[in-house]
Amino acid sequence: MSQMFMLALFGGLGGLARGVVGVAKHYRREKKPKFKLWYFLVTIITASSVGVVAGMVVTEPRLAILAGYAGTDLLEGLYKIKKK
Repeated sequence: MSQMFMLALFGGLGGLARGVVGVAKHYRREKKPKFKLWYFLVTIITASSVGVVAGMVVTEPRLAILAGYAGTDLLEGLYKIKKK
């Protein structure tokens, strides 16, 4: 397995973890949450895609997981700033 593919995979896994945490937080905060498949899929796909790109920036597989997780956090922070 090539190093770049492994970094992308680990970054994607980090992004996926962040996406799942974000969706879980959303549904936990709501009083009567309704599961929206499109919301879940868009969140997971976006988080994984950002994670792949962020993972490919670093050179260490363990850091790729963290980069994938943090990359999605960065996007969420920017969205919140723009929303206000």
